[in-house]
Amino acid sequence: MPETPRPILPWWAGLPVAVLAGFVFDLAFPGVGAWPLAFVGIALALIVQVGRSAWGALLVGFVFGATFYLLHVEWTSRYLGPVPWLALSLLEALFVAVGGLAVTLAYRWLPRAWPGTWARLIALPALIAGLWTAREIAVGTFPYGGFPWARAAQSQSASPFAETVSWVGQLGLSFVMVFIVAAVIEWARLRRWRDVRTALPAAIVVVIAVLVPAWATTPVGELRVASVQGNGPAGYFDERERGDVLASQVEATAPILDEEGIDVLLWPEGSVDIDPTRDAATARVLDRIAGRLDGAPLVVNTVTVEGDSEEDLEFFNTSLLWEEGEGAVDRYSKRHPVPFGEYIPDRDFYMLFAPDLISLVQRGYSPGTQPPVFDLGDAVAGLAICFDVIYDDVIWEGARDGAELYLLQTNNADFRGTDENLQQLAIARLRAIETGRSVVNISTVGTSQVMLADGRTIDALPADEAGAMVTDVPLRQGLTPAVVMGEWLPGSIAVLSVAALIAAGIIARVARRAGRRWAQETPARGDGPAFD
Repeated sequence: MPETPRPILPWWAGLPVAVLAGFVFDLAFPGVGAWPLAFVGIALALIVQVGRSAWGALLVGFVFGATFYLLHVEWTSRYLGPVPWLALSLLEALFVAVGGLAVTLAYRWLPRAWPGTWARLIALPALIAGLWTAREIAVGTFPYGGFPWARAAQSQSASPFAETVSWVGQLGLSFVMVFIVAAVIEWARLRRWRDVRTALPAAIVVVIAVLVPAWATTPVGELRVASVQGNGPAGYFDERERGDVLASQVEATAPILDEEGIDVLLWPEGSVDIDPTRDAATARVLDRIAGRLDGAPLVVNTVTVEGDSEEDLEFFNTSLLWEEGEGAVDRYSKRHPVPFGEYIPDRDFYMLFAPDLISLVQRGYSPGTQPPVFDLGDAVAGLAICFDVIYDDVIWEGARDGAELYLLQTNNADFRGTDENLQQLAIARLRAIETGRSVVNISTVGTSQVMLADGRTIDALPADEAGAMVTDVPLRQGLTPAVVMGEWLPGSIAVLSVAALIAAGIIARVARRAGRRWAQETPARGDGPAFD
């Protein structure tokens, strides 16, 4: 084995291919949603890392990451301009660059540490897939709680690989995808076309991932859910008067108030723009609606305030379980407020760089602590508010606390006309499969959908139109392996992969020194002692 593997691509081709990798990888996600291109994008991203120097690896990794994120989260510039978009994209690209360096070191060290065909076809792809997964964990954790958006798995919500998430979760599916690609790359690099066995590692994983069905949870009846998309002026910069969003929700709800058998009414995030726990008139509106629905509870969302003095006030993005005459009988506040959107971390520091933008966010939301479930009487509903859906802990906790379906509330008004809502819907669809639960995903402005536990859509409302759905939603019980294993599986993958990389580096270094010593101590051919 050479000291360093030769680059598959020279520099003049490597950088353009890194750009192409980011572009192709983005096309795999909604709105285009060409899921096979995720494997092509991953392949291109790995190929450019082979044989690079440390600085070269960081550079091509950064170029790939920057291209991908600048395209993928372009919607973050919709209202606040290029600064948040560039800051987020380039920060995430730094994580991708460091992950790319780790991949380059794996290609360099592991074949030296554990030489042999099967190490190249199994151990090396597993290590590369584990390092990719570790990078996705890091992105979803740091800083300020992370941004677990754009995981490789999230491109597969409509693919034959989607059911794998019920077994190994989203991060586990990312591992599977990268393993397949890395194994195919090694099979091609070895050029042992006639030996069918060398294609088996990638082929076996593909067959298992595609053919093994999702874990089957247990059906336990149905719940008739009414969900309403008001299409009101719910955006941050929309012109509106106090109560306009509530009025739009009430108007869109009116056509279904005579429907029989409704068990719960669901409104989206930000649907009640006057806190009904502090405003009697708003409370009466909700009571009247619940009364028209024969006392069915309402799940609504508003901004709640806690504290007695101005200095002690805390604001929460809160979902309320509202019952006629009883008011808010339960509440859940968003666990993961969005940094720089719903609160400003380290405000004084960032004011030095972008005071105009930072000043736009006057009120900061605090994270909630309540369990993410509501007992509706006839069923237990798991909850997530907008970007809460991308955080594993919220979703897994809901399933473990007995959720039989999920009621997801979101407000996409700030991202009208972008791919943000479709990307979020894809994540919600994966959550349905991952947990084995139906999901009702209701937005202020759409697109809103009801999805079964297998990811199929059974009801929907188009974007930018007011409307309501009344849907008989299946209830299910039981925990999938993904939920049971939770953070232990991806955490173990990450820890073992980093440990394996370090071990490979140490062994490769020792082997390299031993090889040099042997070369120095062994006489060159023809220079040995002469015999008479």
